[in-house]
Amino acid sequence: MLSIDKQGDTFLYRQVIDLIAENIDSGTLRPGDRLPSLRKMSKTAGVSIPTVRQAYVELERQRRVESRPQSGFYVRHRAGNDLVRPTRTKALKPVPLSGRSLMERVYDGVNDPDLVPLGIANPCMARPAAKTLHRSMKRVMARAEERSLGYASTLGEPTLRRQIAWHYLDTIGVQVEPERICITNGGQEALLLALRAVASAGDVIAVETPTYHGLLELIDSLGMLAVEVETCPEEGVTLADLVRTLDEHPVKACMFSTTLGNPLGVTMPDDDRRRLVRILEERDIPLIEDDVYGDLRFDGSRPVPAQFLGRKLRALTCGSFSKTAAPGYRIGWIVANQDIDEIARLKRAFSCSSGFLQQLTLADFMASGDYQRHLKALRPVLRRNAERMAALVAEHFPAETRTSRPLGGSVLWLELDRQVSAETLFDDAIEAGISIAPGHIFSPCDCYKNFIRLSFGHPWDERTDEAIRWLGQRVSQLVASQANGRHPKKGRP
Repeated sequence: MLSIDKQGDTFLYRQVIDLIAENIDSGTLRPGDRLPSLRKMSKTAGVSIPTVRQAYVELERQRRVESRPQSGFYVRHRAGNDLVRPTRTKALKPVPLSGRSLMERVYDGVNDPDLVPLGIANPCMARPAAKTLHRSMKRVMARAEERSLGYASTLGEPTLRRQIAWHYLDTIGVQVEPERICITNGGQEALLLALRAVASAGDVIAVETPTYHGLLELIDSLGMLAVEVETCPEEGVTLADLVRTLDEHPVKACMFSTTLGNPLGVTMPDDDRRRLVRILEERDIPLIEDDVYGDLRFDGSRPVPAQFLGRKLRALTCGSFSKTAAPGYRIGWIVANQDIDEIARLKRAFSCSSGFLQQLTLADFMASGDYQRHLKALRPVLRRNAERMAALVAEHFPAETRTSRPLGGSVLWLELDRQVSAETLFDDAIEAGISIAPGHIFSPCDCYKNFIRLSFGHPWDERTDEAIRWLGQRVSQLVASQANGRHPKKGRP
């Protein structure tokens, strides 16, 4: 029984407020944690439900908790760091990728199972769907037997393509023809095929800044050049800067994430997305949209990919189950209206087809309703992890640290003191048993030398707390060392 004094002078709802506030201040209740339901708190504290409701409403007025429709009351994210600032592109002209060796070291780090995995964006692992996927695979194996071990068609298993088409109709009300969908080996092959379908070696590709490092490596591997377009951490691609870029450079295609970007976690407003479509339609410039995070907005809303906002836009929308369900299955897709025949030709040349058993399993996973139920359960876990990470960064990193405000996904983007080298911090963190992603790799021209990306897409445990605490202390040490000219000892978390 909680300590409620019914004979005292303090109103009962005030005592409930004090009890909850004490638990928040002590860290027992953390940002993102759900408060007990009205009924449960009423029973536990021995007070009426209206008394508990009055206490919760007052805590919400004080901005200590927030109510979420049909979900309950949650501990609110504490006032944290300032928002990261837009970074004006340094490149006056398209450039090849720099920092390849650092990117290789980053990949070595994220694939090391002994490290705390703050360097890899792997949202679905925050709440894995292993059991339900296993059930789907068992059903498929029982039905299909030897057939499930064979090759799939080049464009992919029709049942999975129909399920993906239905998912678009169900979530955003857009009719997609299954025949216009090609199944790929993960989102990366989807981006590769899309890029090869609309551009060639030597062409200029416009990208957000910062942008997904795998996209930059892909552009570079195909002999193309990237030009950066300023990106607002609250509204996405800055359209005025896009127009300037298109006026000054022979841009062959744009590769953007308008629904939910990586690493900023930003969604372009609907009106801006429509303006983007008009700009590209007027100039007849194709858009390749990286939409792998679109289903992972914390609030459950599903932004409409730009492809479906225009009639004349030549667009290819790339999706994947790697971020939402099963990264190891390596199943993604492309929605391509005008270019589907070229996509099929390229798919035959590069990989012939994608794993048949995985496609059948995912088709069953979607048809059973398990995929939607999985997403519904995953989003609040990611939101809670995001709030915890932001709160820990605010607590342990220097006060000057700036952070993103992700609307979904699984990463937080941090702007550190200008004197801090993210590459040095990366090396120190690896030695301490922590993987992070240094900002250098999110730009083709090293724009983000004092930025890092941290992932909260994994089950939260004490190692995560300790790793963030260690990183914050290490950043403080690096800032101090610049002031006195000494390199501090590294230590371990």
